[in-house]
Parts: sequence; structure tokens; C-alpha cells
Amino acid sequence: MNCPYCLSEVLVDAYVCKTCSRDIYLFKPMMSKVADLEDKLAAIPSAEVYELRIAELENLLEEQNHQLEERSFFTWIFDITLYLIVPLLLLLLAHWLITVVYDTKMIYLRMISIVLPLPFAYFLFKSHAHKLLPWFIGVVFLAITSVIGMSWITSLVDKSPVWPQNLFEWKEVLEYSASIAFSFLTGMLLGGVAYASKQRRRKDGLVTLLSKVTSGNLSGGESIQSVHGLIKTLQEYGGSIVALGTTAVSIYTGLKGIIGS
Repeated sequence: MNCPYCLSEVLVDAYVCKTCSRDIYLFKPMMSKVADLEDKLAAIPSAEVYELRIAELENLLEEQNHQLEERSFFTWIFDITLYLIVPLLLLLLAHWLITVVYDTKMIYLRMISIVLPLPFAYFLFKSHAHKLLPWFIGVVFLAITSVIGMSWITSLVDKSPVWPQNLFEWKEVLEYSASIAFSFLTGMLLGGVAYASKQRRRKDGLVTLLSKVTSGNLSGGESIQSVHGLIKTLQEYGGSIVALGTTAVSIYTGLKGIIGS
């Protein structure tokens, strides 16, 4: 550091300038801050260094975006395979075992078709948020393809037509497809409710903190928490009620033809 009077260099632990012999005790704090600022200014890199660093960060960001796009594509492939193709194959396998190998009652196949898609959809939507429209299209594909595939397996055994031949058969195909679709939709709804509940639990701490900050007394904080709890309860029960409705529709459409006959 330098003396504030003669600007000559002064030792850090000195209280008197050796050149002008003046007392610098009162200036020591300010001189220390000035020395720190000078060190920080000297450590600041040039504009060229910043430009190079920015270019490196831009390249790194571009690479990460590219990796995320590739990962997203493979994630889609994995999800479609695991949550659509696998249940489709399991449904066709169950149909082959029940109708061809063991030749038992069709009600067992209908029960499996109602129950099997549900857990796949549940664990899919419980893991993280998904867009509903693409998976709704996937549900339609799963339902129709599984029913047509079952009809194809039956045609290999008894040489019957694969496609429905009259209005009654088309009605049965649509009802059976709706049963499988509503089972998957039920799993989607239940999984979505579970995921939303998990996300809300993470926010409970923030809501509690907000209630303490915005309220000067205990009653106000309890009021905010009670409103938040009411909204959370309504959302959870609303999703559960809809899921129960889709379950009932799935069971009705799946067993209607068999019980009625």
C-alpha cells in the first residue's frame, strides 16, 4: 500500500510513513480497502478472455441441448415400448393362452384385459408429467390393435374372418376396445394424481413459510394453510372420482357382452 501524503510505499504493518514520517494510523482501514480493490482489479481478465469463455459456454450449451434431444427421443422409444408394446404383447399372449391353449371361459380374458393395462399407465404417469394427447392416441392404438390382434389369433385357429362381419360384431369390438382403453385411462388418472400429490408435498414447506411471512399472527397463517389444504384435497378427490368413473366404464364395457349373454 502507498502513503496517502507522499504516495511512497508503506509496509502493511507500519503506522508511520518512513519517508515523510507522518502518522497513517487513521488511514489504515481505507488504505487496506484500496489495496484490496487494486488486487481485485488486477485479477480481472481482459475482454478477450471473457469472449473466449462465452464462446466455450455457448458450445457447451449447444452440446447439452443436442444430448437432451437425443435422450428425449430414446426416452420416448423406451416409454412406448415398455408402456404400450409390452401390455399389447401380454394381452395377445393372454388371449392365446385362454382361447387356444386352455380353451377356457372368455370372462377370464376380459378380466385380464381390464386389469392388465392399468398398472402400466399408473407407473408411467406417476414417474413424471406427460402430455395427454400423444398418450391418448397411444391408448387408442393399444386398444384397437390388441382387439384386432386377438381376432387374428382366433382366425389362425378356426379360419374365421379377422375383421367384424356385421354390426353386432363391430359393437363387440368397440366395447372391448373401450374396456381396454378406459383401463389405461384409469391408470393415467391415478398416476397423475399420485404425481401431483408428490409435487404438492414438496411445496408444503413453501406454503408454510409464505403463511408465516404474509401473516402477522397465528390465525392468519392457519387460514392460508387451511385454504391450501382444501384446494389440495379437492384436487386429489376430483382425480380419484374421475378414475373411479373410468374404472366403472372399463368394467361395464368389458363384461357387458359376456354377462348379458
